[in-house]
Amino acid sequence: MKQSLGAKTLLFPAPVLMVGTYDREGKPNLMNAAWGGICCSQPPCIAVSLRKATYSYASIVERKAFTIGIASETAMKEADYVGIVSGRDTDKFAATGLTPVKSELVDAPYAAEFPFALECRLLHTLEIGLHTLFVGEIVDVKADAEVLGDDGLPDILKLKPLVFDTGHRGYHGVGPLLGKAFAVGKEL
Repeated sequence: MKQSLGAKTLLFPAPVLMVGTYDREGKPNLMNAAWGGICCSQPPCIAVSLRKATYSYASIVERKAFTIGIASETAMKEADYVGIVSGRDTDKFAATGLTPVKSELVDAPYAAEFPFALECRLLHTLEIGLHTLFVGEIVDVKADAEVLGDDGLPDILKLKPLVFDTGHRGYHGVGPLLGKAFAVGKEL
């Protein structure tokens, strides 16, 4: 029998999203956010929830744009660091040694060292409670050639993205393919 754990923010796994923004003065900033994911297929959109207290919040509202980078396992320390300190007090790119890259299509940066990035134009904002949900239309996807498979799409085993354990607040990696979606169930 299942045990009640109460109302908690438990979902497994959660993505580790590197949200890129420019502040009012044009300083690039990154933050680590786990509350987000794809929310629409047409137009392609991603949602990310941030607290108003975050430095990135005002930047998204003002610039109407953000990027979402995916950090690989090799950049775990850098990914964690940008979620620990505030861009108000710290130049996170300088502190981590990450390289800001200006998006070609939106007014936001991403880190060159993260092998995958989404360039997003702010489409909707929804006040939920402590968090505000930002829905960004994905206007382009950028990926390093090294993480692409033979079909030209990102290969999750080459990308090696970090995933977040919301219950224990830990980072994990991904494992091998277990079965093809929308196919394995047909065996029943």
